[in-house]
Amino acid sequence: MAMWAKRIVHLNENFVAISRRDRVFLNNPVVMNGVGLAPLVIAATTGLNALMLSVAVLLMITPTRVLSALVCRWVRFRALVYCLSAAVVYIGAYYCMQAWFSVEVTYLGMYLPLLVVEPIVIRRYEQPAPEKISSALKKGLLNTAGYVLVILLVGMLRELLAQGALFGQPLFDGSILPLSQLAAGGFIVVGVLCAVWRGAVNLVKKRVNMEAKKYQ
Repeated sequence: MAMWAKRIVHLNENFVAISRRDRVFLNNPVVMNGVGLAPLVIAATTGLNALMLSVAVLLMITPTRVLSALVCRWVRFRALVYCLSAAVVYIGAYYCMQAWFSVEVTYLGMYLPLLVVEPIVIRRYEQPAPEKISSALKKGLLNTAGYVLVILLVGMLRELLAQGALFGQPLFDGSILPLSQLAAGGFIVVGVLCAVWRGAVNLVKKRVNMEAKKYQ
């Protein structure tokens, strides 16, 4: 019991720092910072599209960040380095996706190559200090996990609401919200998801704070 109390108090006292490190739930880059919205709103219209977009993100975010961290040791123009690194990584990612998904990759349209300049992929260049390779690897994986989670949730929700299906498999007849297949509907789905997500984070913060007060 004493150990549990210490953990709760420590969590409450360091919640801000812990939140900054948690890129999946407490500080998800999409939900909390609003980055990566364009591919999410436009391209993630079905479970399959969301899956393909997730694979592209898996293949791009961490390798781009690690490669850029390595090159930035000798080059000062970080914005250019990050964009060029993302472009190089994208070439390999695109051919991998063509081999895995064939013609379905075209469903993503221009929003697949736009990942090369997507802030969630290249935004680390804004920081003045060069990033360590170990930090680039760790934070890249965390950002990837957080972004992929939101992409899959949004894609599956939109397909379910518009078609009553998941990954092409019908679950029920009819459509709950046909608008969800359009960009406007994408903004609605993302907005509601972010509101619920942020509400859940605030509840967690309040709960931790209330529990910590019991042991102080």
